[in-house]
Amino acid sequence: MPNLKFHDKEFIPYISASEIEKEISRVASEINNDYQAKKPLFIAILNGAFIFAADLFKKINVEAEICFIKLASYKGVKSTGKVITAIGLDAEIYNRDVIILEDIVDTGKTLSQFLPTLEHQHPASLKIAALLHKPSATVHEIKIDYLGFTIPDKFVLGFGLDYDGLGRNIKEIYQLV
Repeated sequence: MPNLKFHDKEFIPYISASEIEKEISRVASEINNDYQAKKPLFIAILNGAFIFAADLFKKINVEAEICFIKLASYKGVKSTGKVITAIGLDAEIYNRDVIILEDIVDTGKTLSQFLPTLEHQHPASLKIAALLHKPSATVHEIKIDYLGFTIPDKFVLGFGLDYDGLGRNIKEIYQLV
């Protein structure tokens, strides 16, 4: 995996495509086991989680549905501190088993603002699956039920994660130099 440059920043290889595939398979297996007699609704948070959601959902072998919402709090390599909803939830979640799909949980602000909205709609259960988590950046504690990788507080891109719109299509995850 060569180093990459986007805009004014250089990125080095961090997590290979095969490692990502292995962790997504493990997470899917856990979800399949936990939801054998249920029909969960997956809610993928755009834009970043779309690749994680697609790869995970292909490995889900229980009856399940998926929908998408768009929440954002990043500009460049930093969180703006404000969460905006660009596309809202259009699925009924009352008494449903819901699994939120998130690309990365770092400060926890996005989910801390979104989860109360969901809880207010009284789902039967509400779990979170995230590809990445940065515990050292966490300001708002979020319980992640299904986690791929714990990473340090460094900016990453690839596999759906971007830097000002670029890099989402890389099949590996790279870290800012």
